[in-house]
Amino acid sequence: MIFSGMLDLPWWGLVLVALGFTHVTIASVTIFLHRHQAHRALDLHPIASHFFRFWLWLTTGMVTKEWAAIHRKHHAKCETAEDPHSPQILGIKRVLWGGVLLYVKESHKAETMERYGHGTPDDWVERVAYSRHAILGLTVMGLVNVYLFGLVPGVLILLTQIVWIPFWAAGVINGIGHYWGYRSFDIDDASKNIVPWGILIGGEELHNNHHAYATSAKLSAKWYEFDIGWMYIRILEALGLATVKKVAPTPRFEPAKTMCDYETLHAVIANRYDVLARYAKAVKRTWRDEVERLQHWSPRDAALLKSLKRALVRIGYGSEADRARVAEALKPSKPLQVAVSMREELIALWQRSNASKEQLLRHLQDWCRRAESSGIVPLVDFSRRLRSYA
Repeated sequence: MIFSGMLDLPWWGLVLVALGFTHVTIASVTIFLHRHQAHRALDLHPIASHFFRFWLWLTTGMVTKEWAAIHRKHHAKCETAEDPHSPQILGIKRVLWGGVLLYVKESHKAETMERYGHGTPDDWVERVAYSRHAILGLTVMGLVNVYLFGLVPGVLILLTQIVWIPFWAAGVINGIGHYWGYRSFDIDDASKNIVPWGILIGGEELHNNHHAYATSAKLSAKWYEFDIGWMYIRILEALGLATVKKVAPTPRFEPAKTMCDYETLHAVIANRYDVLARYAKAVKRTWRDEVERLQHWSPRDAALLKSLKRALVRIGYGSEADRARVAEALKPSKPLQVAVSMREELIALWQRSNASKEQLLRHLQDWCRRAESSGIVPLVDFSRRLRSYA
C-alpha cells in the first residue's frame, strides 16, 4: 500500500500518469479559464465547461472568478505599477519564483474581483463547493491518487499537480513570457513568445501572439508555430462541445486602389499588427539606406544609428532613456525622422476612439498622400501596399 495501489505501475508508468494529469490541468487552464472565461474567445458546452471546472477544483483549488479577474487586470494594466505580475516592474526573479504569491495577494483585493470578475460562474456548485471549499478538491484528488497508485507515489503525483500550475502559469508564462523570447508583433508591452511550439504549456508559450490578439481562440500566428490548445479546441468543436467566436484576422490583399475607402480603413484597423510588422520592414529599409549614406560623410552619426537598430524599430514600450537616444540618433536623418513620426500617426488611426469613420478615413487618405509624396522609397512602397488591404 505504501508503494503500490490498485494500479501496480512501474516508475515510468507513474511518471506518465503525472505528466498526463498535469497536461489535462494545463489544457483546462488554457481552454476554460483563459480563452473561454477570461477572454470569451469561445463558448463551451455545459458538459465540457463543467468537466474543466471540476478537474481544476480537484487539481489546483483555483477559483474561476479570481483567475479571470486577475488575468483581465493584467491585460488592462500591463507593464504598469498596477499590473499584478509584471517582471518589468517587479523583477523577473520575483515573478518567476513567487508568481503564485502575487496571484494570492491580488485575489484578496475586493476591488479587482468586483471590477474584473464579472460574467464568471455563480451557480450553486460554484458557491457551495468550488469557491468555498477549494482545498477539499485537492484532498479528494490526493485520496484518489493514494488509492490508485499507493501512498508514496500518490503523494508525489499530487505534489506534482499542486506545483505545476503555480510554476508554469504563474511563474514561467507571467515571468519569462514578459522577459525573454521572440516577438511576432511589436505591441505596446513586453510580451514575448517563449518558443514557437506551444505543447508543454498548452499553447500559452505563444504569449506575444496572445497579447496582440487577446480575444483570439487561436494563439499561433506564423506557419511555424503550433498551439496544441487550439488543436484541442478544434476537436471539441468537431464533437459539438465548443464554438469558436473569434480568431486573429488573416490579412487579405487586392489590387491597390487609387484612394483608400471604408473597406480599406476597416481592413487596416482589423489587421493593425500585420500593418505595423510590414511598416517595421519599411523603417529597417530606410535605416539601412541612411546608415550607408551617413557612412560617407559622418561615420559617427552612422555608428550611432547602427547601434540603435532594435530600439528604432520598437514602438510604444521602452524606457525613457531608449526614446531619448533614438531621438538624438535621428537628428542627422530627415527620412528616418519622417518614417518614425508617420508611424506614430498611423498608430493613432486605431487609437482615436472618439473619431468618426469619416474622420478616420480622411486621416488615412491624408497619411497615404503624404507618405507617397515624401520621396522616401520604402515609405512610398509601404503606402501602396497599405491601399491593397481588403
